[in-house]
Amino acid sequence: MTDKRAASGSVASYLEIDAELAGQRLDNFLLGRLRGVPRSHVYRLVRSGQVRVNSGRVRPSYRIRVGDRIRIPPVRHSAQTPVAGDAADFRWLEQRIVYEDDAVLLLDKPAGLAVHGGSGVSIGCIEALRIVRPQERAIELVHRLDRETSGCLLFARRRSTLRALHALLRDHAMDKYYLTLASGSWPRKLNRVDHSLAKHRHGAQARVKVAQDGKPSVTWFEPLARFGQFATLLGVRLETGRTHQIRVHAAAAGHPLAGDSQYGSQRFNAELAQLGLSRMFLHAASLSFQWPDSERRFGVSVPLPDELQRLIKKIAMRR
Repeated sequence: MTDKRAASGSVASYLEIDAELAGQRLDNFLLGRLRGVPRSHVYRLVRSGQVRVNSGRVRPSYRIRVGDRIRIPPVRHSAQTPVAGDAADFRWLEQRIVYEDDAVLLLDKPAGLAVHGGSGVSIGCIEALRIVRPQERAIELVHRLDRETSGCLLFARRRSTLRALHALLRDHAMDKYYLTLASGSWPRKLNRVDHSLAKHRHGAQARVKVAQDGKPSVTWFEPLARFGQFATLLGVRLETGRTHQIRVHAAAAGHPLAGDSQYGSQRFNAELAQLGLSRMFLHAASLSFQWPDSERRFGVSVPLPDELQRLIKKIAMRR
């Protein structure tokens, strides 16, 4: 990447894209480059035409190519300005790294921590990792988890690795397995839910609904344990990866997830709160795939958090 930057911080800089950076969306490239700049402001720069590619306007979803010349306007918090934070405040996050090698890092994300900053959240997992490990300049999120979801969160340490893993996601070749608790007794013959989903903004929140003109979405549900008519422990596999997909598909089936404040049952959640549940019961239990052009298989699993295991025991004792 060639960086032709003016001496003054009050004028635009121009970046020429090389093969290592090519292929990613413009918005993702800018968010990585302009660390510390609010997400909403980055989108505003693109939509207003202050960011240009080869002297022309493009959409945030534009995929940058080798040789593209990108104009980045002067921004108060440039790429050289790190997200504010003390490394000592996030050292505990390193203890939740369950696997790492030269290509990837996998974190057992705790519930309540966003994967990235934005929408009122100053620091998420990716920013915290960059604070704790400032030498990890190229580390990026491979996929996302809802803030209240715990479990397997994968990061790529090189741009080439990120492209390869994103290709697997597009081809539905990455197996992500979840554990969740749904209200009621899940029907024995309901294994596949395939409602199309559409996303819209509801204030500062993203909200998803079943819609005929939405994006095709498929979720596979497997009952693992039933607790009378009260609840069912489910294993879940995603065939597609839409925002809030598991939560919306479960609610559409009439069995919303435990602790889901957005799509769930207030009555069910209130009963579980009395048993000590203070989060959504959704855990990314494992992630696996085969490396492209290789016989090598990657697979990591993380156990159900202690607080969710305790809840299951309490429910089992009552039923």
